[in-house]
Amino acid sequence: MSASQGAAASGRRPGSVALGDLLRREASAERSAAAGAEQPRVAAGQAGRAKKGEDFALLKPGCERQPGAPSTSFSSFALFDGHNGSAAAVYAKENLLTNVLSCVPADLSRDEWLAALPRALVAGFVKTDKDFQTRAHSSGTTVTLVIIDGTVVTVASVGDSRCVLEAEGSIYYLSADHRFDASEEEVARVTECGGEVGRLNVVGGAEIGPLRCWPGGLCLSRSIGDQDVGEFIIPVPHVKQIKLSSAGGRLIISSDGVWDALTAEMAFSCARGLPPEAAADQIVKEAVESKGLRDDTTCIVIDIIPPEKLKCTIESPRTPGKGLGLLKNFFFRKMTSDSLSLPDKENCSEPGLVEEVYEDGCPSLSRRLDSEYPIRNMFKLFACAICQIELESGQGISIHEGVSKPGKLRPWDGPFLCHSCQEKKEAMEGKRHSRDSSSRNSGSSE
Repeated sequence: MSASQGAAASGRRPGSVALGDLLRREASAERSAAAGAEQPRVAAGQAGRAKKGEDFALLKPGCERQPGAPSTSFSSFALFDGHNGSAAAVYAKENLLTNVLSCVPADLSRDEWLAALPRALVAGFVKTDKDFQTRAHSSGTTVTLVIIDGTVVTVASVGDSRCVLEAEGSIYYLSADHRFDASEEEVARVTECGGEVGRLNVVGGAEIGPLRCWPGGLCLSRSIGDQDVGEFIIPVPHVKQIKLSSAGGRLIISSDGVWDALTAEMAFSCARGLPPEAAADQIVKEAVESKGLRDDTTCIVIDIIPPEKLKCTIESPRTPGKGLGLLKNFFFRKMTSDSLSLPDKENCSEPGLVEEVYEDGCPSLSRRLDSEYPIRNMFKLFACAICQIELESGQGISIHEGVSKPGKLRPWDGPFLCHSCQEKKEAMEGKRHSRDSSSRNSGSSE
């Protein structure tokens, strides 16, 4: 059933907005204005050592959802670890953030924008992957994208680059590793979709190295690009959104060149007290000294500094360097060895520390694009949920089309996809054969 028929069946009039929605948006806008009076400052630095030249970083601390409106400002940082060439990493760096923002209506309040962001990230990742495929490149890339709006941090990731937070003496992992060795569920998903997962065969039948997907030999189950492997290597990201306490925090985003050499505890410890750029350089130096320069090694360090901590530097102007010293001692205090362990879910939501707002790593595109009220009403009904093209009568295909166990879902319920994005969805689910397979005696790509 088409998108327009779906609207008629549900009794909605195109373009209409319920009074309750208008009142809720007005109240949310007032809260956002009050919250935006004193936002934390974001400071970031980057460092890297190149082996293949396939790592790329994006640092955009001064973004605006609505150009010319400072109240809609946010910061964005991303790391792209390419393989089989740099084409996918370069393309994702140039297009991913724009694609994500294009999936979010421009007239949302801050609270609504943050609530809609997880779905927009999924759509933006898939659109970037789909558009890149038209360029007929076989390269791929991991992506770790971080969006910071006030004290709310949202992280979307595919691949094995990693984002880690240190806040109030605890360490929090904000991304997921999409290596086959790290997830039996991902191995099962790719196998069910027609992929072959196994280790590299050598002379005599022995198997060595990490689990990989064949053909191609990729050890990642999710990425952008990698057309030569198969579309069951999906671009659907793990998304996590957290809210920091008034104490702020430090983020480290690094490629596997760092994490193969250092633990999160080691990375934070070796750079404690240093400003972001010097901290990133020190982390890269430690990783290279530990394992050698075996791969591109890139690090981004981001400090989220609350207003009250900035006042420490302003209120002591007469003593050169004293304010910075106070900031270092207060913000990056020395931690005991007991505080370096990874906290559990209960600690993540403990008042005064880090509040988990949202987390979902499900590979199902149908589930990730579906959303409950009121988030559902924030998105355009008569537009493809991925590429955002306007849908005319009879064009839209419900994301619930063909669901084996629909439950309360109906085929005329949105969101809707255009035919091209529906084909992409079916290929990701293994319902449409898209590539030839080959032996896993071939070379590996990651």
